[in-house]
Amino acid sequence: MTAGDSTSDAVRGGVTVDVASVEVAALHRRSLRVLMVSQLLGGAGLAAGVTVGALLAEDMLGSTRLSGLPAGLFTLGSAGAALLVGQLSQRSGRRPGLAAGYLAGALGGAGVVAAAALGSIWLLLASLLVYGAGTATNLQARYAGADLAPAERRGASMSSILVATTVGAVAGPNLVGPTGDLATSLGLPALSGPFLLAAVAYAAAGLVLLIWLRPDPLLAAQALAGARADRPADDTPGAAAAVAAASRWDTAGLRLGTTAMVLTQVVMVAVMTMTPIHMRDHHHGLAATGLVIAVHIGAMYLPSPVTGRLADRYGARPVLAAGGLALLAAGGLAAGAPGGSAAVLALALALLGLGWNLGLLGGTTLVTAAVPLAFRARTQGRVDLAVALAGATGGMASGMVTAATSYATLSLVGAALALVVVLVALRPARPARHAQPRARVQPLASDMAAHPVPRR
Repeated sequence: MTAGDSTSDAVRGGVTVDVASVEVAALHRRSLRVLMVSQLLGGAGLAAGVTVGALLAEDMLGSTRLSGLPAGLFTLGSAGAALLVGQLSQRSGRRPGLAAGYLAGALGGAGVVAAAALGSIWLLLASLLVYGAGTATNLQARYAGADLAPAERRGASMSSILVATTVGAVAGPNLVGPTGDLATSLGLPALSGPFLLAAVAYAAAGLVLLIWLRPDPLLAAQALAGARADRPADDTPGAAAAVAAASRWDTAGLRLGTTAMVLTQVVMVAVMTMTPIHMRDHHHGLAATGLVIAVHIGAMYLPSPVTGRLADRYGARPVLAAGGLALLAAGGLAAGAPGGSAAVLALALALLGLGWNLGLLGGTTLVTAAVPLAFRARTQGRVDLAVALAGATGGMASGMVTAATSYATLSLVGAALALVVVLVALRPARPARHAQPRARVQPLASDMAAHPVPRR
């Protein structure tokens, strides 16, 4: 077929894409490899704020009541970043969107180091907001893994991105000691060391995406979808039905996925944020705290391959229900754990991480399937905005609840919210209601013209 044959080719921004010859599977595998490398680095950046953010704030602010502020701030920052990264990705592709998020996170990490060195509380608060962009980008990358994946493999594809975060995220907390020693040797406060690591790791992740994430997976998926829509209805068996299905909204699925992820995030962030404070109050050292957080983060990401396949095979609802049960068990165990037992706290935090993993991947699978490709990145950004705001609320409230009551009470509140996740997931599903935007999906082909797929 010739390059001008509209039945096999599509012109997007002056670049001709021959649908018959494009190896979509090869493009997908290449995108996954690059995304996984960036996530290995991004995971190390993520761990800094989780491990020592509350401790650094308590030292600088002199109050346990405000020790949940860092988690709240960088989660609030991640909320704004999720929206901006989603909008930039929708307009220009995943590569610039994700790279910009990581580079902003690196800037925030460097700002936290400077704030600790100068003893500036205001610089610390502002830098934590910017640092949250790295967290948002770590999560937004999971959506990029599904852009070129077939529908029956979306869960597995997204899970591969999450599991790649594990190496850096688990290594990060265990580098608290060495990075603290490095910071001290540089004349900086020891607790600023992990943020120094975060700045370098986030910057490296952003550069990896800028250089190697080509062709852009979202732009490639949009161009291919537009090309299929341009074909005659009988050109490929089932093509017309596939195009029609790809342009519909499943509003019920979107609501359920968003609600489950929001509740999951509140529980996880609140309990996780106060665990280092709880452990220090019971005379555990930084090494023990770092180990417990490493177990938690490992449980957040390591089960991803299994979780993704379960979502693909059995559907998202059972996965969400299992996540709620894991969070319920985590809250109960954390509430009853003896303060001196790091092992019991590690088990509780492992269940907390597992519940988050099941809730996130189950909810993400629902959201991705519920939104047409033409609006997917933008909607995903808005969903992650809601999730991040929920996490910010949980992080900020956690310190106040713990100071006013106890860590055990906070954990029991988390268990109660987890029960809501279970009930929502198990509620009988109504017949799917699909809404098709009247004037918004139709311009898809013309929108694609603005996004060429480079042959590189």
